[in-house]
Amino acid sequence: MTSSSSPILTIDGLHAYYGTAHVLFDITLEVPTGATVALLGRNGAGKSTLLKSVMRLDVQTRGAITFKGERIDGLAAYQVARRGIGFVPGDRRIYPDLSVRENLNLARHSLNGRTPLSIDQILRTFPTLGPLLERRGSALSGGEQQLLAIARALISNPDLLLLDEPSEGLAPVIVQRVAQAIADLKSTHAKSILLAEQNARFAVGLADQVLIIDEGRIVFRGSPEEFRAAEEIQSRYLAV
Repeated sequence: MTSSSSPILTIDGLHAYYGTAHVLFDITLEVPTGATVALLGRNGAGKSTLLKSVMRLDVQTRGAITFKGERIDGLAAYQVARRGIGFVPGDRRIYPDLSVRENLNLARHSLNGRTPLSIDQILRTFPTLGPLLERRGSALSGGEQQLLAIARALISNPDLLLLDEPSEGLAPVIVQRVAQAIADLKSTHAKSILLAEQNARFAVGLADQVLIIDEGRIVFRGSPEEFRAAEEIQSRYLAV
């Protein structure tokens, strides 16, 4: 269930380009306030490009992107982040030579005008990181790095989190741990989430709404129940 029917993020008629390569075509979607929207698709379907378009990272766009009632498609990436959008990229981008604590503190100190969460608040959602606070990023497992990347985005206390393939490359037991952490973000911190994933079972289990993107176009939108019933759609657009 969502906490409000009003969207926190609205994308209308979005096209995205890398140079002359046209990657996204007329994307329209909404993320309701307090909801988790799963964006599913094969590798190369356009999921990461859509998230980067919202964050204004390395992609040219046309079309409208509105966050909390304000057009943000003309802003720089740092301005988008300061308005309350957190981004966890697919490659995590933690600092390998810094400790977990230093990674988290660096995110806290980079804010401007927003009140960050404390380390203690973060550890209540990510207790696995507690014993690892003094461990360097390079010494963490893949799952621990992923939890740190999500925690680092959360520490800025964003209103919307964009998560790019958080289950990629993780063992099933670690995927379950990441899924629990993401569920806690919504229940404990009331975060809205746009979750881009290839792992449909993982993503749909967390979602209020499901979208499928294929070759840069949205080809399905519906509830988790409608998605599970649409076996032909799953086979056509998600089967490897």
